[in-house]
Amino acid sequence: MSFVVYLSTQNFYKMVRIIGFQERQKEDGTTFYVLELQGGIETVVSKTTGNMYLTAKKATLPSTFDKATCQALIGTDMEGQIVKEQCEPYIYTIKETGEEITLHHKYIYVQGDYNRPGGYEDINNITETQERVGVFS
Repeated sequence: MSFVVYLSTQNFYKMVRIIGFQERQKEDGTTFYVLELQGGIETVVSKTTGNMYLTAKKATLPSTFDKATCQALIGTDMEGQIVKEQCEPYIYTIKETGEEITLHHKYIYVQGDYNRPGGYEDINNITETQERVGVFS
């Protein structure tokens, strides 16, 4: 006896994981913590070599938590995804080589479905029913 199982991806939620945190400083000198988020793995084809490799998008999200709470949250999964959003050009230094490049995008965390016309790279067929949660680079 054999069975065929059909799965619908419509009922699966996209998730991100808290992988760390950073201390940041406000203009007035007070400190706060941002959580470092990472999306699921993605397969990408290199523009230079044509080879495939795995990667995961990352973003940060400000919090009101203290250091101990941020530490305890590492490993926690949250519903949402990290999407690519166009922004004003800025200079980014590649840590490994020291090369400076100009980028025109950043990655942001969004919860649930999300759409902002022209605002992000629609690689996940995201619908138009979600409010924005945060914009952070």
